[in-house]
Amino acid sequence: MTQARFRPLTIAVALGAVALLAVLYGMTTLTVHAALKPPDSLARLVPAAKPQAVPLVAFNGIDGRSHSLAEFKGHYVLLNLWATWCAPCVKELPALAELQAALPHHGLSVVAVDVARGSPADAAAFLKGHGAARLAVYVDSNLALMRAFGAFGLPLSVLIDDKGREIARSVGPADWTAPDSIRYFEALTAKTAS
Repeated sequence: MTQARFRPLTIAVALGAVALLAVLYGMTTLTVHAALKPPDSLARLVPAAKPQAVPLVAFNGIDGRSHSLAEFKGHYVLLNLWATWCAPCVKELPALAELQAALPHHGLSVVAVDVARGSPADAAAFLKGHGAARLAVYVDSNLALMRAFGAFGLPLSVLIDDKGREIARSVGPADWTAPDSIRYFEALTAKTAS
């Protein structure tokens, strides 16, 4: 009779333990960026439903060398696809340069890639002439990044986490240097900056 009285209690404790383990497991699978919602100044930055590995696509640097996003693994990347003929792109280039300057040691690289089919020297001169000389020069003259990311408009900005996964994207310009935008990127990258 004593054993029959403890059976419901044993079952309740076991179910409670399973529920607790499920909650703890769910908490460990959350990532830092999942808990951070972009501020109103970054309203166009829409979080991905599920982080996805970014495509392995090559683009060129100022020296003509081939680069890929895999080189930036270990810290966050704001990939920005822009073109010289895109007025919203040109307008936001200085803000992207300011964002990079505001977070030099915070584990964020702004990777602005010119998709206008020009040379790296052309892109460098354009960035310098438009207040964005702080940005590293990258070009994708064969539009591989636009195809790989399914870009249907410019500018396209893709936020990539330190594991090389797309976690958000913005189609169109954003207010990258608003104070709450800077705080968002500081909080997002705090783990990788240390």
